[in-house]
Amino acid sequence: MKKAGGQRTMETENPIKVLLVDDHEMVRIGLAAVLGTEEGIEVVGEASSGQEGIRLAQEYRPDVVLMDLVMEGMDGIETTRQLLKLYPDCKVIVLTSYLDDEKMYPVIEAGAFSYLLKTSRASEVAEAIRAAARGQSVLESQVASKMMSRFRQPKLEAPAHEDLTEREMDVLRLVAKGKSNQDIADDLIIGVKTVKFHVTNILAKLSVEDRTQAAIYAYKNGLAE
Repeated sequence: MKKAGGQRTMETENPIKVLLVDDHEMVRIGLAAVLGTEEGIEVVGEASSGQEGIRLAQEYRPDVVLMDLVMEGMDGIETTRQLLKLYPDCKVIVLTSYLDDEKMYPVIEAGAFSYLLKTSRASEVAEAIRAAARGQSVLESQVASKMMSRFRQPKLEAPAHEDLTEREMDVLRLVAKGKSNQDIADDLIIGVKTVKFHVTNILAKLSVEDRTQAAIYAYKNGLAE
């Protein structure tokens, strides 16, 4: 029996098929032993590398993959990315010892569904698997805290001059040197009307009122030569 939307119920007749991907044999043995005692969960395969994990996923079509992050060759981030390209409905649960930003955020961006630490209790891993099969994510408390902190950080606005075109930057540098429109036109071999057009755009994009303020902006931001 399934609920609307393809979510499993706890009474489903078909067990949740789980694939283990971890390059440490003892970790795989331990997980397989523990999960083997959990009702409604079936470990269908064990992979010692990312490449083998993708191959076994093609063979067994697991509902859930328990994914290690740090492995020789293809790491858990790239394995997750490639696996989900092939099977977007598969739920990847990261099970790792690492909490550093360089690994955590990329694997979540790659599509990881849940993120647990290897210090988690067996019952917590089993419940995360059941939750994933129901379409519910589970994040380790420390992971959730780091994610919330990241989203709370104010987004830094890009400098105004990043909106300038290459030609407008050329004009701004010459404006900063105090050159007139005619001088700028001669230097850049363009018409004076074109220079005026660029200057108008520059003032608008930099939110300044005149050429003097534009020149000051250029010097403050290291744009003037």
